[in-house]
Amino acid sequence: MGKIFIDTSALFALINYVDEDNLSARDAWKNLLRHSRELLTNNYMIVECLSLVQRRLGLEFVRKLQAEILPLIEVDWLNEEQHTLAVQHLLKSNRRNLTLVDCTAFQTMRRLGIETVFTFDSHFREEGFNTIP
Repeated sequence: MGKIFIDTSALFALINYVDEDNLSARDAWKNLLRHSRELLTNNYMIVECLSLVQRRLGLEFVRKLQAEILPLIEVDWLNEEQHTLAVQHLLKSNRRNLTLVDCTAFQTMRRLGIETVFTFDSHFREEGFNTIP
């Protein structure tokens, strides 16, 4: 198995101890680290995740995420062309609950040949990706 894309939903469940998916997220995370998988996300996911964690859990959890989890994940930085492709995907999909950040993830994964994502978001499965857990 190659690189694994890391989604906001997984990071949020991992750091939020009262999230219904926390135990599943922690088990999956430990398994990913134990098997030395290459973990990757993009900068839009980081912005979304830090904003969500700050808003729902507070800066203490942002610090924990920044210090303990994010250093283990490679970040792919989107450029203008990749942003444009994600916006086009969003508009073409014509789905209200699909976000631009999700579309950037799909574009990043396809561009880099990543087939598997650590997520609790069903949109990835709908797009044809393998999901963990």
